Amino acid sequence: MRALFTADDFEARARARLSLDLPDDVFHRPTLPRWGDHALTPDGFALAPPPGKPAAVLVPVVAREGGATLILTQRTSKMRAHAGQIAFPGGRMDPEDADPLATALREAHEEIALPAHRVTPLGYLDAYQTGTGYRIVPVVALVRPPFDLALCEDEVADAFEVPLDFLMQPDNHRRVEMERDGRVRQFYAMPFGDRNIWGATAGMLRNLYERLYL
Repeated sequence: MRALFTADDFEARARARLSLDLPDDVFHRPTLPRWGDHALTPDGFALAPPPGKPAAVLVPVVAREGGATLILTQRTSKMRAHAGQIAFPGGRMDPEDADPLATALREAHEEIALPAHRVTPLGYLDAYQTGTGYRIVPVVALVRPPFDLALCEDEVADAFEVPLDFLMQPDNHRRVEMERDGRVRQFYAMPFGDRNIWGATAGMLRNLYERLYL
């Protein structure tokens, strides 16, 4: 494994280039952020009016000896939205959540029982606007083993790890098209084996790549 994709290198990059300080108005700005479902097709994809519903996800990079990996989940077929899709642990902010970090840690514990004491927050990525009306703040964190995951069966069908070496290679960041409601939309996709990482999840991973490795 190249030194570039070790946990130590990842942590150093994240601490140097990201911050845990967020603008006070991140969830209230009436304009669209740079990143979102609209990013690659600004004139061809209809979005709910900004700012959108506040949400957060955890981007959990695991410090494995053979090279850093990243935990992703697969949503169950029971979910009303995005059934079966690959996602980060996360969800809508609750009123009692102090900030996006609190939301991400709570949701990660609820969905996959990831223990918060194993998680070291490193910083926030850029807000991501979804076509379903959410403004998501991704929380980048380092997770140190050992830990055991347990899935919330109503929400999560599977949790798995993908090598950071794969996810941070730009050659694996495909731009694909899909027609929806008579409009052609472009988005990122990162097929990994029999799993298709695409849409918002792939877009946030692309943002991670641009913030840390460009």
